[in-house]
Amino acid sequence: MYHSRTLLTALILLGSVVFSLAQSTTSDSLFVRQNYRKLDRQISMRDGVKLYTVIYVPTDASAKTRYPILMERTPYSASPYGENKYPSTGPGMSKELSQEKYIFVYQDVRGRYMSEGNFEEMTPARNGTAESKKIAYKRGSSTYTGARDTSRIAQSIGSLKAIGPVDESTDTYDTIEWLLKNVPNHNGRVGLMGISYPGFYASAALPEAHPALKAVSPQAPVTDEFIGDDARHNGAFFLLDNFSFMNYFDTPRSGPVQDYDQMFSWKPTDAYKFFLDLGAVKNANSAQYFNNRAKIWNEYLQHDTYDAYWQSRNIRPHLKNVKPATLVVGGWFDAEDLFGALRTYEAIEKQSTGNVNKLVMGPWTHGAWARPDWSQFDPLSFGQNTAKYYRDNIESKFFAFYLKDKGNFDAPEASVFDTGVNAWKRFDTWPPQAVQVRSMYLQPAGKLATEQPKATNAFDEYISDPAKPVPYTDGIYARRNNQYVIEDQRFAARRPDVVVFQSEPLTEDMAVAGPIRAKLFASTTGTDADFIVKIIDVLPDSTKNPDPNPKGLQMAGYQRLVRAEVLRGKFRNSFEKPEPFKPGEVTEVNLQLPDVMHTFKKGHRLMVQVQHSWFPIVDRNPQTFVNIGTADDSDFQKATMKLYYDTTHPSQVELLVLIK
Repeated sequence: MYHSRTLLTALILLGSVVFSLAQSTTSDSLFVRQNYRKLDRQISMRDGVKLYTVIYVPTDASAKTRYPILMERTPYSASPYGENKYPSTGPGMSKELSQEKYIFVYQDVRGRYMSEGNFEEMTPARNGTAESKKIAYKRGSSTYTGARDTSRIAQSIGSLKAIGPVDESTDTYDTIEWLLKNVPNHNGRVGLMGISYPGFYASAALPEAHPALKAVSPQAPVTDEFIGDDARHNGAFFLLDNFSFMNYFDTPRSGPVQDYDQMFSWKPTDAYKFFLDLGAVKNANSAQYFNNRAKIWNEYLQHDTYDAYWQSRNIRPHLKNVKPATLVVGGWFDAEDLFGALRTYEAIEKQSTGNVNKLVMGPWTHGAWARPDWSQFDPLSFGQNTAKYYRDNIESKFFAFYLKDKGNFDAPEASVFDTGVNAWKRFDTWPPQAVQVRSMYLQPAGKLATEQPKATNAFDEYISDPAKPVPYTDGIYARRNNQYVIEDQRFAARRPDVVVFQSEPLTEDMAVAGPIRAKLFASTTGTDADFIVKIIDVLPDSTKNPDPNPKGLQMAGYQRLVRAEVLRGKFRNSFEKPEPFKPGEVTEVNLQLPDVMHTFKKGHRLMVQVQHSWFPIVDRNPQTFVNIGTADDSDFQKATMKLYYDTTHPSQVELLVLIK
């Protein structure tokens, strides 16, 4: 799904510098062999579980030349396995880091690939592990309490078994402790980074971090899967990504393996048709597909509310009193973990004082900042290689400064790319302080304006039919169309079940910076409904439009998607306690969309679209108040929707606009 989460995205990332290291076992790189010595080790954690760890030590490391340790912990394989097998690129997480030289460490996390133990999805931070540096050990009938230093205690009192839980914080701590004692010629400092699911492991290392851990970079980190990351958004299940991803990621294993097979063959030509024919989501557990073999998939469907399962997997409450310097990185066009980057930075900022905490948001899809070149995202051209700019000017300097005392790190609090004017912006806070709230009200006749509506009892009425859901993209695609996040929305605007509101052409540039909030007043004849709100930048109708279109596309009137988000309506008041709609009763529905940094140019229009399906990115809502994971095909019903915009029910979107 996901934390790379679609198989498609995983393959895209494998083509990047970051993940080519972890997967390639052919065409050995002369650079790696000449400059690094490879060590494969199995490191025992405090409970005796051994984690497979691959270490690359610079050949010139000596008493005079000591290097810091830079680590990635991953569920996606630390391969190639074997000390005689070298990667074809790297060994660093980027070409720039490889040439800068560190002691690079890659570790298969607990229960994945060649590591022992049982894997748990988004391993919860356990009570009593992240808060204390002491842990109890037992040998025979004797109990010992000491620091989290497994190797020292083991040397003094022999083989021990840990009493109490372990989590990713303790696994990271124990790994660092082992590395410091067993890898020669390091300088005593450790850095940690990772993209997507490895980004979560970077975040999870922060609570009560090992004293040697000085710099951590969670990049597109999975953070809170029910509220805004890969599994669900505001309770709505992300069907397409999870179905594809879990087909291989959730494959059962009986012990360490070098690779995972897919559970079933799946080669659709039209994903929209495939999932429509599949019917209710529970049908995915038929003998032809998951057949109840997928543990995580079943957990996702069984936990239909924000219960203890999801809450315990939310890392945000644990990101307090963070000591290491942090660099949180994300992409404005990330279809998987945009929420994670923004909310991880926010959680550290609110709960930690005194540490360095920086945010970088670029014009990137999931992990695209690791690509050799990211100068355009069709049909958008940025006029610069934004990925290399980031690595040269921010990432490389961050680790060099905090791990080597080399150079300086003068990045602002927030380095963000304005996706409307293709320029980097620097801010002292995020969201910026110099903003004002601007409400744009839905109006009769499809208008959108800053004035409150003056009409009474004004609404649009239309049918939402689960049998004919609104597609998330225009065209026929076998897998996710990654460009849907910037796609022309004219295909959706033509549908009778999509309501459209558009402003007059702007008389001056309007720079929007921060989260967007939507307040809608609606009614339904059903007892549940999804609400999808889309914020769109409409280009002028003139064919002389100056906006870049490298493929010569007809950009006149292009309805460029800037941000969109979904809310499963039964969670409008509480994610823990869903409530049915009362048929025909006008109800307030509030939805926060993820942040943007986008300048709507003079002459452009701002558009808002509202719809009730986004298929098959999001599973269909039956529009009846049921547990959708166990719903039958017969539970899916048409509903008549009314979206209000009058003096009593002023539906609106709230923007944070930069003050000039």
